[in-house]
Amino acid sequence: MKDSAWRPHNGSTFPPQTSREFQHELDLTRQTRNDASQRSAHNSASSTGVKAALWHISYDGNIKRGDPPRWTSIEHEAGVPTLLAPHPSLYQQYNGFKQELQLTPRPDECSTPRENVLKTPEAYTKPFCDFLTENPTVWHAVDYFEKKLEKAGFSKLSERKIWTSELQPGGKYFVTRNGSSMVAFTVGKNYKSGNGVAMIAGHVDALTARLKPVSTKKTTAGYVQLGVAPYGGGLNTTWWDRDLSIGGRVLVKDSKTGKITTRLVKLGWPIAKIPTLAPHFGVGMEGQQNKETQTVPIIGLDYSSDIYDHAPEEFVNLTLGGEGTFISTQPPKLVRAIAGELSIENSSSIVNWELELYDCQPAQLGGLDKEFIFAGRIDDKLCSWAAMEGLLASASSPAEDDSIVKLVAVFDDEEIGSLLRQGARGNFLSSTVERVSEAFSSNGSSANILSQTYANSFLVSADVTHAVHPNFLASYLEGHAPRLNVGLVVSADSNGHMTTDSVSTALLTRVAEKTNNKLQLFMIRNDSRGGGTVGPMLSSAMGVRGIDAGLPQLSMHSIRATTGSLDPGLGVSIFKGFLDNFESVDKEFE
Repeated sequence: MKDSAWRPHNGSTFPPQTSREFQHELDLTRQTRNDASQRSAHNSASSTGVKAALWHISYDGNIKRGDPPRWTSIEHEAGVPTLLAPHPSLYQQYNGFKQELQLTPRPDECSTPRENVLKTPEAYTKPFCDFLTENPTVWHAVDYFEKKLEKAGFSKLSERKIWTSELQPGGKYFVTRNGSSMVAFTVGKNYKSGNGVAMIAGHVDALTARLKPVSTKKTTAGYVQLGVAPYGGGLNTTWWDRDLSIGGRVLVKDSKTGKITTRLVKLGWPIAKIPTLAPHFGVGMEGQQNKETQTVPIIGLDYSSDIYDHAPEEFVNLTLGGEGTFISTQPPKLVRAIAGELSIENSSSIVNWELELYDCQPAQLGGLDKEFIFAGRIDDKLCSWAAMEGLLASASSPAEDDSIVKLVAVFDDEEIGSLLRQGARGNFLSSTVERVSEAFSSNGSSANILSQTYANSFLVSADVTHAVHPNFLASYLEGHAPRLNVGLVVSADSNGHMTTDSVSTALLTRVAEKTNNKLQLFMIRNDSRGGGTVGPMLSSAMGVRGIDAGLPQLSMHSIRATTGSLDPGLGVSIFKGFLDNFESVDKEFE
C-alpha cells in the first residue's frame, strides 16, 4: 500500500504512521506482497486489470480528520489507475488489511508478540470493551492495571517503605493506595532530581449504588430487598429496570493465621432489579421518587412471613453468624452467594466488605459500521485505560536520552468530590513525585528541588467530555461540539473549573502536531452548568502547568453510555505522544 489512511465511516482520517513499529509492519507487508507478485506475475494480466494483481491505495496527502469522503484511486502495478466508489467503512478497511497480512507468512524476526507497542486505533477497541466488561468496580480496574504493569516489567512499590534504594534510572514502577487508586511511572535513563514530570491523571470510579453497612431490609410483600445508597449520581432514572449484579472487595480472616486479606468478587449473573411502577397506575415513575423508599432493589423472594405457616427451609431467610457479627447484618442469601463465589467454606470468616451494584450487560460494538461502543462505566475508565496503555506503549521503547519521569495516576472518589485519601485532593500524587525527586537527589528532599520539579512538570487532566448530541444541537456552542472517532477534546472553562489556559493549549497542540493527532475543543454554554475534574485541584496543589483534555462520549452519567469505537485507540496515541514528546516540546516554551 502507498501510505494508506485508516478512515472511519464519516470520512475522517487518522495518520497511517501511528508508530515506528506499525510503519515497520506495513513495510514488511509491502515487501512480502511484492515478492508474491513476482512469483505470480502471470496472473496479473487478468481481464479485470486489477482483480488478480496486487495494488496500492493512494490518497491526497492533504486529507485531514473531519474532511468529507474522497474518491479513492486504485493504482494497478502496471500503472493503470482505476477510480472506485467512495472509501469503504472503517471495519471494511481493517478487515481488508488483516486479510492482506495473512496472504504470506510474516518474517521470523517479526513473529515475536509485541503486546504494548503502539497499534492502530481500531486494535484497541476490543481490549477496551473486554476491560469494561471484566472489571466492573474500581477495585477490579486497579487490580487489572496492576497485573498488566507487572507483566510489562513494572515493580510494585509500598507507601510504607523507603524508596531511595529501590528507584533506579530507567526503572518502571507503580504504587497503589486503598486498592482503588494507582500511580505508575517510568524514570528516564538520564533523569536527575529537579527535572520535570510528564503527568496524566484521571479517575476510575464511576456512578454506582453501594451496599449500606447494614444492607438487610425487612421482607416486603414477599420480596427480599437490598439496602443501598447512591454513590455520586447513582440510582438515577437510567438505573431503573436494568439487569444489575454485585461486585467489590471482601475482607476475609484466615482461621489459622488470623490474618485478614482482601478478595475481589463479582457475581456473574444479574441478581438485582429496581422495578419501575407501570404508567397504568397514574403518575408512575418520573424521576421524582424517594431514593430511600421507592428505588430499593429487589434481590429475591421469601414468602415465609406472609403465605406459609410452616415454610419449606429454602424459603427461610435465616440470619447467618452470631449476634454482632458483620454477616448477621447482611442478607443471608447474598452472604451465601458471595461465599460460594469465593469458595469460602465458613461464611463467618467474612469480616466486612464493600460491594456495589453494576450493570452487567457487556460492553459491545454498535452502529451499522460498528463505529460505536455501548457500555457502562465509560466515565472515566475510558481515559484512564487509554492513559495507562499510552504509558505501557511509551515504556516499551524508551528513548536513550529520556531525562524526565513519565507518570499516569488514576484516582478513586472523583465522582464524590475527591475528598478522601485515595482521591485527587489527597497527597497521593504529590507525595509520589516528591519521593521520586528525593530518591535521586544527593542532598535529599528540599523545597528548592521540589519547586524546581513542579515548575518543570506538566499535567494532562484526562476526563471524558461531552460529544455533540444530534437531537440537542442548540445545547452546544458553535465550534465547540466534539465528534466521536476524531480525537482528544480540550475542555475550557472561564470560571476555573478546568485547568486549561492558552499556554497549556499551545503546548498540547504542538504535541498533537508532532504525533499527527487531532485535537477538538469544548466549552459549555453560559446558561448551562459545567462539571469539574481532578485538574484544578492537582494543578493548584503542586503548582504545575496543566490542561483538561479528555475523550468524548454521549449520555454522561447514564448507566449505559456511548463513545466511538476508535476513541480508546486515539486516546492511547495522543497520550503516548504527550509522554514521549513533552520533554522536547517543553523546550520550545522556555
